Amino acid sequence: MHAAVITAFDAPPVYRHHPEPVANDENELVVEVLAAGLHHLTRAKANGSHYSSTGALPLVPGMDGVVRDRFGKLRYAALDDTNLGTFADRTVIDQRRSVVLPDGVDPVQIAAAMNPAMSSWVALRRRITMEQGQRVLVLGATGNAGRMAIQIAKRFGAAHVIAAGRDNVRLAALPALGADETVTFDQIDRAADVDVVIDYVWGEPSARAMIPLLTARADRGAPLTWLQIGSMAGPTAPVPSVALRSARLQIVGSGIGSVPARDFLEELPALAVAVTRGEIDVRARRVPLAQVSEAWTAETEDRIVFVP
Repeated sequence: MHAAVITAFDAPPVYRHHPEPVANDENELVVEVLAAGLHHLTRAKANGSHYSSTGALPLVPGMDGVVRDRFGKLRYAALDDTNLGTFADRTVIDQRRSVVLPDGVDPVQIAAAMNPAMSSWVALRRRITMEQGQRVLVLGATGNAGRMAIQIAKRFGAAHVIAAGRDNVRLAALPALGADETVTFDQIDRAADVDVVIDYVWGEPSARAMIPLLTARADRGAPLTWLQIGSMAGPTAPVPSVALRSARLQIVGSGIGSVPARDFLEELPALAVAVTRGEIDVRARRVPLAQVSEAWTAETEDRIVFVP
């Protein structure tokens, strides 16, 4: 079979022949890969920078995808710590970490949507108690995951969603997805009286945003939950101590480890149905796996999905 293979953390994968996968126990299935998304998490695991990376080479990247099992069923599968990912003709999955998909799904749409949509879906469902009528601020709202977070927050009862980003052109498109208001980081004080922040940015920009956001609040004693999900601007943020002392701020992380695998799996069927019904806007770009080297660092607003 063919696969995308990484042999050095500072180089893109190369499309080449690779040994056939083998199932080692009763819970494992050898499956045919139909579509696998190129996510930020995929790149981070592949270059060794993510905390869940195995650090071993050679590596076939791809941490999730839509697959067909030997019974002909389509599944969405999430892979754990493995060096044989979904960027291959075939791979091995633990069937306990997969869900059978409803009829009529588009494998490319599902592969593009599940990982970025899951980030806010699971955070709002499993890491906090999302209440009807709350106000939500999405930092990094112009990215794929941020765009979906706007829609998902509304789905789970947000009365008012503010989308924050740097690019005014991209921000202008977000009201069509449900954003009630858009702001740049320089205007962040306009979003002061929110109840929840969904943060895909972190780093210096998020740390700088905290003080004007907190000091402009009408009631600093009102709870503010800061959901830290992504780190596009940097893995560390110099959070000022005054931010934690001068307001009722709670910072909560959401990701692999802080959310048990069983919680992710329990949420996946409902998310797959929402994507299949077109209830979440998905931008997907279908790319042959043979072009993985060229597409690995491509700049695109769409989520790249590799198909063998």
